[in-house]
Amino acid sequence: MADKAVATALEVLEKQLNRPLATAIEVCARCGICAETCHYYVSEPKLEHVPAYRAEQLRKVYRSKHDFIGRFFPQWVSAQELDENMLERMAEMAFSQCTLCRRCTFNCPMGVDTPLMMRVIRGMATAAGKAPEILEMLADAAIEKGRDPSMFKGLFLEQIAEMEKELQAMVGDSSARITVERPGARVLYVALAGAHTILPPAAIFHAVQEDWTLSIYEAANYGVFLGDTARAKEIAKRIIDEAKQLKVQEVIVAECGHACASLVWDSPTWFGETFPFRMRSIVELFAEYVEQGRLKLDPSANPEPITYHDSCNLARTSGIYREPRTILKAVAQNFREMTPNGLENYCCGGGGGLVALPEYDERRMAAGRPKAEQIRRTGAKIVAAACENCRLQLGDLNNHYELNVEVTALADLIVKAMRLPKRQVETAPKATVPAVS
Repeated sequence: MADKAVATALEVLEKQLNRPLATAIEVCARCGICAETCHYYVSEPKLEHVPAYRAEQLRKVYRSKHDFIGRFFPQWVSAQELDENMLERMAEMAFSQCTLCRRCTFNCPMGVDTPLMMRVIRGMATAAGKAPEILEMLADAAIEKGRDPSMFKGLFLEQIAEMEKELQAMVGDSSARITVERPGARVLYVALAGAHTILPPAAIFHAVQEDWTLSIYEAANYGVFLGDTARAKEIAKRIIDEAKQLKVQEVIVAECGHACASLVWDSPTWFGETFPFRMRSIVELFAEYVEQGRLKLDPSANPEPITYHDSCNLARTSGIYREPRTILKAVAQNFREMTPNGLENYCCGGGGGLVALPEYDERRMAAGRPKAEQIRRTGAKIVAAACENCRLQLGDLNNHYELNVEVTALADLIVKAMRLPKRQVETAPKATVPAVS
């Protein structure tokens, strides 16, 4: 069984060994600059927290198969044949000691894509049966929902009908609607699990009279965290097919970093096609509404000091870091930047699916210490983040490090600045936040 797992993992490596991966493996100069860029290393400086060291484990295996000297004199080039113990150590590193935040890549003088290598290790571990079980369960559950939507669609429509009443009370307009999979709508909005990702955007869409409809699927894609392209592609396919069938002009992804990166940036490569619709984050659409003057906003509605956490997948992967600030400057009276921020912002420590893995809670809290210190230095009372996983992690950091802040989404701040009638806002029940989106 052990030999089979190793052989399966090596098959995945060979299958994914393309030019970008080979380049990432070959060009590392061992300069060590990546160490100080990693939130794990900053929190706890030790060898296994250096990105280059983690990537070196894959390089050892690569050299044993693809380096001429490594095949015959492995000790000369630190080549090592993969065995089950080594595979388990590599899996542990890739899943619990790297959040795929890409900060090391952005600061590497050679541009070494260490997260790419970590994703390959994750894929190897997943194929060999050594991935965290909960990530596999979440990915498989999403796939099953796509295969037979009838199993849940009836209940989903009932829930949305009740949510529509909440929306009407919230905006003070009985004509407000939440349609589901309406053909010909301009926008298909793909939310996350929970009313908290549907109601605030619905109120904003109503205010600007957007022609929108709601997807029956969630935006989250846990196949990405597994490094399993086949699973990730199948999860994304549900939404791609839905958008094609409805003939929408845009697919708008909820405030979620990995969901945006996987659907907007990865899926065109997975499917090898140009889709007949545009795809982007809802943050970009909100910023567009603000710039076009389509929302009446009162920043005095948010007088508390507010700071913003840049999701790694939104800022570094998707280039979305100006748009949140366009929004915040319009809805907040006292916006304060973290240092560093934008492309250089530290990961919160919950990315890469780590926030869904309770067995790594202690490690996750330690890795989030640089982020907690950033927040504390701003003196902010509210931390906004345009990513569900980030908000869950920031909430845990808030409790663990006693930051005494409120964690919120951009949509919530926008709705507050819209100054909806006080009586109606109070009658709308608070949305519940699920443990995992």
